[in-house]
Amino acid sequence: MPKKFWLILLFLLSTGCQGSPDPISAEAKGVPTMKLTSAAFEPEGTIPKQYTGEGKDVSPPLSWSGAPANVKSFALICDDPDAPRKEWVHWVLFNLPADTNQLAEGASGTTALPHGAREGSNDFRKRGYGGPMPPPGKPHRYYFKLYALDTMLDLAEGASKQQLEAAMKGHLLAHGELMGKYAR
Repeated sequence: MPKKFWLILLFLLSTGCQGSPDPISAEAKGVPTMKLTSAAFEPEGTIPKQYTGEGKDVSPPLSWSGAPANVKSFALICDDPDAPRKEWVHWVLFNLPADTNQLAEGASGTTALPHGAREGSNDFRKRGYGGPMPPPGKPHRYYFKLYALDTMLDLAEGASKQQLEAAMKGHLLAHGELMGKYAR
């Protein structure tokens, strides 16, 4: 094969096969962290069945601390990087008021969400929380990622994870993460 072919192939492999970069993950590396916890499961522990597609499929209770004083809103994304074809989005939530520091069990899709909070679309093609429902086999990891922002976001209900990440870019003040596992 000609040298030019190998150089083009090397270039394509090094640039085009990495997938689209997550702009928020890169931005989060330089900002303070918050503590995100759940009364339902320990960090890296098993998510109880009631919060999954095999159970009641209700959102787990979450609470956080360590937010900066100048926060204007919070956003939350829950996704599964172990899904077979792509990272699977389970929950998109944004415009949580600055004075919010917890979400009650089953808050998704109810009046228990703080006033003004909006839910985006998940990969189940629904608005709100869709619990873990991995294929049988090894456990999947579910990341609940919380973002403290310096603004309220101009996004409509039903926004996608990608739309939320684009809107958050440049507004990140702090972030927190909680990972739980689930297997069938």
